[in-house]
Amino acid sequence: MKLKEKYIQISMVIITLVMTILRFLLNEKGRTSPDSIRYMRFAHVFPEIDNTTTPLGYPLFIKFFTFFGTDEFWSSKIVGIFSLFFIIIFAWRKSFFLKETIVTCSLFGFLSIFAFTMSEALILPFVFLFTYCASQIINGILTGRKAFFYLSVSLIALFNIRYSSLFFIGGAGLFGLLFWKKAYSKIFVFSALVGVVYIIGYKFLFIDYYNTNYVNAFLEIGLHPTSKLIVELGKGLATTFNPFIHMSNPAGGKINFAIYGIGIINIVLMIYLFLSKNLSEAEKFILLIGVVGIIFSYFIQYFYSITPLDYRLLAPFSFMIWLLYFKKLFEIFGYKVYAIGFLSLCSGGLFTILSKGDYLENRKEITKFLKEENLEKTSLLYYLESREDLEKIQIAELISTVNPDIDLTFKPSDTLKRKTLTYYKVLQKIKIDKNKYQ
Repeated sequence: MKLKEKYIQISMVIITLVMTILRFLLNEKGRTSPDSIRYMRFAHVFPEIDNTTTPLGYPLFIKFFTFFGTDEFWSSKIVGIFSLFFIIIFAWRKSFFLKETIVTCSLFGFLSIFAFTMSEALILPFVFLFTYCASQIINGILTGRKAFFYLSVSLIALFNIRYSSLFFIGGAGLFGLLFWKKAYSKIFVFSALVGVVYIIGYKFLFIDYYNTNYVNAFLEIGLHPTSKLIVELGKGLATTFNPFIHMSNPAGGKINFAIYGIGIINIVLMIYLFLSKNLSEAEKFILLIGVVGIIFSYFIQYFYSITPLDYRLLAPFSFMIWLLYFKKLFEIFGYKVYAIGFLSLCSGGLFTILSKGDYLENRKEITKFLKEENLEKTSLLYYLESREDLEKIQIAELISTVNPDIDLTFKPSDTLKRKTLTYYKVLQKIKIDKNKYQ
């Protein structure tokens, strides 16, 4: 059985790697988003600080891999693949959630994240390290000053990749308070306090230095009504915890009933298992952090403008819940649980083929266009009437994979400049291969 399971694990890892690569190659813009433009531009111009909207961690990792001869786009993909392998290798070396990690990473939603030029790809290995460190402390293996140091460093590292890691800090402190009588409680509380002090210092010494209006510009009371946020949360949770397909059809339709239905059934099963099974203190910690992170992610929307909660934004917290969920499933069903991973890879493969574009061909077209216009290595602007114009911004995303020194502008007067590109200027001269399932 062990030998058979080993072959299953190796096969799943190889298929997950291949699917991750295909996920961004068989995409018309290489699995990038408007935020990807900012990340790659940040990495390109560093050590100049381009913005404070994002922490330094992810752009610096992209920058590091550019020293090996790749550009920012390919470096971002290396970061994603590196993150995937780091999690699996660390789980194998430490015998920590190995089976659960392999299945979780094979889920189409997480596979898509590793293929995405977004900071969620990098934060997942740090979430895994944080989970391991906390478990070692709770189980009494890591104690004293060493435990305090490692936990504090892991919390600070998380915050330097995504600001939402503030919720990990809050969750760690809450866990310490709930288990105050335990020997390890003070480690969690004081590590969380260190994290809070670091955030305060980061705000005054970094954010305010480069952008004094950042907090005032992004914080606004009553951004969205509760009626809207509750519906978005329900849809986000249903797709996040659907192991086979992590997005719904924005146009609606009967297919969404199936997508949401599978996710809701899975959530109900999770709740049943977590309530019916005796959880260890380390498992309670994992569940608490995951749930608290999701709850905080919901409430922050009342003050901070973010896109509707989905599999990507919830990934750092859902990752922990998936690990615990699969652990309980393995205890009941054994190696048959691997079938969930294989089925998810199959559904992901089908979805990727149906919605495929040709990134390499599109990159070739954009490269040719930029060379002909002598814009390949110069600062560019891309004009948009609205940031919500997702079809037109896709051209900017594609351009950024070749020349990351591009920024968005919403001033019509900028279109008179030679280095300002528009949707129509570009498509007059080239043809982009698009998928028909936008």
